[in-house]
Amino acid sequence: MTPTTREECAALDAADPLAHLREEFVLPEGVIYLDGNSLGALPRSTPGRVADMIEREWGQDLIRSWNDAGWWDKPRTLGAKVAPLVGADPDEVIVGDGTSANLFKCLIAALRLSGRSVVLGEAGNFPTDLYVTEGAAALTGARQRRIDPDGPELAAELARGDVGVLLLSHVDYRSGVLRDMAGITRLAHEHGALVVWDLCHSAGAVPIELSGQDVDFAVGCTYKYLNGGPGAPAFLYAARRHHAAAEQPLSGWHGHARPFDFTPDYEPSPGVSRFLSGSQPLVADAALEAGLDVWAKADMARVRAKSLAMTDLFLARAASVGLSSITPAEHDRRGSQVALSQPEEGAGYPIVQALIERGVIGDFRAPDVMRFGFTPLYLRYVDVFDAAAHLVEVVESGEWRAERFNRRSQVT
Repeated sequence: MTPTTREECAALDAADPLAHLREEFVLPEGVIYLDGNSLGALPRSTPGRVADMIEREWGQDLIRSWNDAGWWDKPRTLGAKVAPLVGADPDEVIVGDGTSANLFKCLIAALRLSGRSVVLGEAGNFPTDLYVTEGAAALTGARQRRIDPDGPELAAELARGDVGVLLLSHVDYRSGVLRDMAGITRLAHEHGALVVWDLCHSAGAVPIELSGQDVDFAVGCTYKYLNGGPGAPAFLYAARRHHAAAEQPLSGWHGHARPFDFTPDYEPSPGVSRFLSGSQPLVADAALEAGLDVWAKADMARVRAKSLAMTDLFLARAASVGLSSITPAEHDRRGSQVALSQPEEGAGYPIVQALIERGVIGDFRAPDVMRFGFTPLYLRYVDVFDAAAHLVEVVESGEWRAERFNRRSQVT
């Protein structure tokens, strides 16, 4: 049952099996942070871990740390820590490069494996997915088609028989819609297409079973729910069955089967390491590792249950002031965010700014979406209740109409 009072929320917090993990994070006084779906909060252990990497591993041990501190293997050791969060085996995931580069690698590799020349994607996907697909299509001569994957078009497009690769986001970045990964992947395979899933808004937010649901490739960032820090390296998943034949286009030294033979010709690694390219950002890796070590203490089933309960609470309160949600009410179709439509044209951005001035941090996505992320490792039920109370007051009072809230910043 959804709580209706702050006292009921406090009781839920007292019984919360994840409550102890809140102490693992730096949380500014007077701030309710509902933007962890864009940038996760700082783990308390991160500054020390990064300092140790810089001062001891780099400063004292110098180049020996490639061996002694495991620098060379970081893409694989970090991948093994991401793997249980996405339902993969440790040797199917690597960490390195950014989401855009990894997406490009997967798209080209999947196109080559499929032998077909069409990439099917979603019209409203995150811009990086759209732009990278354009670049991959231009490079390979492939064609791209875009559809609404939540409508009837998906099955019809796949049935045409020319789709080589289907690229979708598991959770829609604007609406928070959660897609049926198992069903869509199965449908694509029935029509001879491979699937690349973007997990940027689902890794650490919802349970994922990449291996169990027969996914081909997936990419995701680590700076949102996984708390790796701004610009943290991304991860890439490639199903083991594709390792021997997959050819990615950025064939760099770190992806070579025997890099320290220094041979002039490229021979890809026999495993997922073939998707590596160049040297990795080891300072950023240290920050990410601190975040992943916190996640190793969490149970994903509990994370999901708390996420749904908190978003239920926020949705109910938002509806009380006439704000409509574009995030589904159904649990099996909802990620870990709530996206609301503004009460009148042009109100979304200033409402978010008014909330930020009150210490409730969400964000705005054009053209008209107020977006709030729910991060169960450090967010409490009382935080959600209080944030919703601020939202109600901002909307009902009209304070968002003040001129200062309508001045646009570069980052929204």
